[in-house]
Amino acid sequence: MVKKLILSLLFLVPLCSLWAQKPDATGNARLLKGQDTLQQLSQNIFAGKGDAGREAAIEQFIPTLVRSLKTPYSFRFSFDSLRTVSILYPKDSSFRIFTWALERETGFYRHYGAIQMNTPDGQLKLFPLFDVSDYITNTDTIANNKAWYGCLYYNIVQRHYFNQEYYTLFGWDANNPRSQKKLVEMLTFKNGTPVFGGPFFSFAEDSIPKPSKNRFILEYKKESTATLNYNKELDMIVYDHLVSETNEPAKKYTYVSDMDYEGFKWQAGKWVHVNKIFHDAIPLGKGAPVPQPLDQKRKSMTNPKSIEDFQAEDAAKQEKQTKPIKKKS
Repeated sequence: MVKKLILSLLFLVPLCSLWAQKPDATGNARLLKGQDTLQQLSQNIFAGKGDAGREAAIEQFIPTLVRSLKTPYSFRFSFDSLRTVSILYPKDSSFRIFTWALERETGFYRHYGAIQMNTPDGQLKLFPLFDVSDYITNTDTIANNKAWYGCLYYNIVQRHYFNQEYYTLFGWDANNPRSQKKLVEMLTFKNGTPVFGGPFFSFAEDSIPKPSKNRFILEYKKESTATLNYNKELDMIVYDHLVSETNEPAKKYTYVSDMDYEGFKWQAGKWVHVNKIFHDAIPLGKGAPVPQPLDQKRKSMTNPKSIEDFQAEDAAKQEKQTKPIKKKS
């Protein structure tokens, strides 16, 4: 199931226009040859036998990728056959970010990645990403590429504010046998060096304001699903509201969606929290609606609906089915 999720996320990775000179014929041939090797190694990382086999593939994959990227103007080469590796470009194509995952036999995951800058002279400028998520207790960090909160990125949204570019990254972490995570964080560049995280997720407009977060993370039940992504139509980040199905809020591995939605709107250089995207009034004399079992197939990030919307649809269908059919005279 987890491996199918990885592949489905990678197929959703958007393709962006690139600007850079293409590698020459010799360079392109070298890149194609390197891609063939990387494709086989990436499959071994994804589905190799045991920890030893997958780790051996990782040890070969990384130097092979670096050698390929050293080819002049390699930035323009898409590596589109690497189906288990996420490769994302921002709108301005100033860089691209590679991420991939290694599953251990214990059910825990480790992530790997690199940022390749789009250089004018075609020479390689690369920032390797070192996953430290297994060794930190405070996830609300601001860090460089050497202290990266590892994940598999599946989307990137670029914003411009006061002569600064902000790149919002959306990531997924299969985490462990009991829970998985989705996260959103800001990537910026300071003196040409990547910075992950920052106080860009504001809760100042909540009824009870809370401190800003450097990184927003959803953790939820392994067998469940949760959405966290940018919605173009709403121009917002939209995500599932989660509740503990066992009424144990301290246990994140019990969290599931109640089919309600929260979000963040871009405002003055920050993502500002929206507590409830839909404001359906509760009828007088009735209590708050009880969360109902999820039908995940009905959920859509392009057309998010509240539980009340689904109830109204069901009622309309029921009425249509029970309505008597008039016979023709």
